[in-house]
Amino acid sequence: MLQRCGSILTRRFSASNLLLSEEQRHLKEMVYRFSQQHIAPIAYEIDKTDSCDYRSLWPKLGELGLLGVTAAHEYGGSGLGYLDHVIITEEISRGSGSIGLSYIAHSNLCINQLVLHANEQQKKKYLPGLCDGTKIGGLAMTETGAGSDVTSMVTRAEKVDGGFLLNGSKMWITNGPYGDYIIVYAKTDPIKGKRGISAFIVEKDFKGFNCAQKMNKLGMRGSGTGELTFDNVFVPEENLLGPLNEGVYILMKGLNFERLLLSAGPVGLMQAAYDVVLPYVGVRKQFGEKIGHFQLIQSKIADIYTALNASRIYLYTIAKSCDHGTSLNEDCASVFLFNAEQGTQMALQAIQVLGGYGYINECPLGRILRDAKLYEIGGGTSEIRRTIIAKALMIKHHKD
Repeated sequence: MLQRCGSILTRRFSASNLLLSEEQRHLKEMVYRFSQQHIAPIAYEIDKTDSCDYRSLWPKLGELGLLGVTAAHEYGGSGLGYLDHVIITEEISRGSGSIGLSYIAHSNLCINQLVLHANEQQKKKYLPGLCDGTKIGGLAMTETGAGSDVTSMVTRAEKVDGGFLLNGSKMWITNGPYGDYIIVYAKTDPIKGKRGISAFIVEKDFKGFNCAQKMNKLGMRGSGTGELTFDNVFVPEENLLGPLNEGVYILMKGLNFERLLLSAGPVGLMQAAYDVVLPYVGVRKQFGEKIGHFQLIQSKIADIYTALNASRIYLYTIAKSCDHGTSLNEDCASVFLFNAEQGTQMALQAIQVLGGYGYINECPLGRILRDAKLYEIGGGTSEIRRTIIAKALMIKHHKD
């Protein structure tokens, strides 16, 4: 059954497949099979219980080389690119949006930041466990009063003998409740504003580091989101990630890749919704006819298919640009803006097609809708993305 479905998938989306190499098409099919076998069957229970056994699931992903996608082989990674990374993210999210989100936090926000900015000693210490799935990673920047505006950050790291004392708290941190290694941003020179922020690698066993609470969210349930607190947490000097006071540079350099990877989540959710809708309209009957024969339903199916493929092709195109080092801030913000909003709208349309059945929790579409909405909020809201795009375009125009 999986072989047949995989073949259908390859043929049906030939337009987007033109952007993939043969190896990438095989990768997509392999992750699709894994996701449908190990992730999709538990998605309902994960959403219902708001919990997932990542300690069992992560090593399975690690065995397939899916965690350390951009990390070098010498550290246990796969040495692949961002297009490979979004392919994997898409197919995992197709099985479960919440697992897809935790995967992004681990593989991109943590591992890829270490790949880009960690020194040799840090890479050897932290990457192998993160890549094989025995350790779980995350990133902590957001605070109650500091989201898109990093200058409002109040968490501080004071220089002391041999390291730093970290004090403050972080809010809405994905993988926070169970993460082993968290990249934490804190002010090391508050007078300098955003130029006085540094990044640190914090281990869960550091004294004074705690998860104060786990958030009870509308969607992405099972992807643990927590409030992290730091009470005189001593962070050794060797755990400073990158140069002192250059945390904003590290953060901003990773933002394009973060937005790109987050753009893959909605595409996976849109495909999952399509997987439900198309079979349904071929069997559900009203007035003696399959509802797929009704023109209004056909119109919705056409719109869903078009939105899905436009989002996927846009995603793959920008990912290829990132692999070639030619991506622009406005491009990554734009694909994230487009895919996130398309994901929410497509989930709504899918529910409308299924009617009453689409509105009950036994149907996955409600979960898909709740999961999709997060992408219009997390990683910078749609409003912030529009601001980034507009400012970049206006600056470019006036320079020309």
